[in-house]
Amino acid sequence: MSGPLSSIRILDISNVLAGPVAAQVLGDYGAEVIKVEHPLIGDGLRNLGRRKDDIPIWWKVISRNKKLITLDLSNFEGQEIFKRLVQDADVVVENFRPGTLERWGLGYDQLKLQNPKVIMLRITGFGQSGPYSARPAFGTLIEAMSGFAASMGENDGPPVLPPLGLADTLAGISGALAVTMALFSRDRKGGSDRGQEIDLSILEPLVSVMSPQPSVYDLTGEVAERIGNRSELNAPRNLYKTVDGKWIAMSSSTTQIATRVMHCIGRPDIANQDWFQSGPERVKRGEYLDSVVAEWVSRKSRDEAIATFEKAQAAVGPVYSVDELMSDPHCVARGVFQRVQDDDFGSLLMPGLLFQMSETPGKIAFSGSNISKDTDEILGRLGISTEQLIELRDKNVI
Repeated sequence: MSGPLSSIRILDISNVLAGPVAAQVLGDYGAEVIKVEHPLIGDGLRNLGRRKDDIPIWWKVISRNKKLITLDLSNFEGQEIFKRLVQDADVVVENFRPGTLERWGLGYDQLKLQNPKVIMLRITGFGQSGPYSARPAFGTLIEAMSGFAASMGENDGPPVLPPLGLADTLAGISGALAVTMALFSRDRKGGSDRGQEIDLSILEPLVSVMSPQPSVYDLTGEVAERIGNRSELNAPRNLYKTVDGKWIAMSSSTTQIATRVMHCIGRPDIANQDWFQSGPERVKRGEYLDSVVAEWVSRKSRDEAIATFEKAQAAVGPVYSVDELMSDPHCVARGVFQRVQDDDFGSLLMPGLLFQMSETPGKIAFSGSNISKDTDEILGRLGISTEQLIELRDKNVI
């Protein structure tokens, strides 16, 4: 692998999503990621999501660019092998419940005795401290508790949960950012040349998305209500159905854009009203403005509506299904999706890199593969012989 992190070695002992996403992002940009799974159970992500020919597809994406080994960390021999791996590692990514690794003699205080430069990223639902720290937590709980679900949906309807791993994925990306900052702090000129422990709660990154709701409540006592697809900042802003049964999204983020929208749908009379010059005043009349836009859109095809709004330089876009997104010419040109080498399917199309770098670009070299694929190679680096590997397998240590 090449990339800005090509000299960095990551030990990923996390499970399912948030931790594995963090390690995946780091691997995309050149880090050597060694994924450690339990020899009998494997990572739980292998059993989640859609499958083809009984092969897990989601696993292929999240475990891309990772070397796959098995090691029972609850076993003394497995713990000793892991400590030897840590001696030559830069980062350990874990998401066990607080206290688990300490019971196994693999907590941060124990691991930094093996390698003072090691950085440990610890991702849990509620963090390493606080009254909820010992609670098991998945993204769904966090999406509910963070205020996110309460803000989604129509005012007269129930809260809405996202149908995907939003909280975990956001935490994973945040974790990758935290690791790069810790590496910079450790390795920059004048740095301490020592590692550190990163305590990342899945809750806190999603709470940051809710800004400025907490600040508004602190100052005004107001709790934001669900407003569907509208915005409390400006209007019109919503999803609108076209005559061919498709949907478009349109947002008037400024008075100038809102004015252009009214002109292009043939309603300059509305844009000339005094109240129209104020975003808050337009929000008060959001239902009325939506009805005017919706009536116009309902008589146009999706392509016609988008072309008209684009000509007026209004912010508009189609509501895509995944097949439409993947064939969009802009996504194709940008490489938003990339075809990757795969052991089982030959190749597999998946989401590409998060961002493009001119001098040190990332790369997706291969997708996730079968359990324990690289165990012999990685443990061979430690001088463990073929005979010892057979013995360890017989004892289910690897």
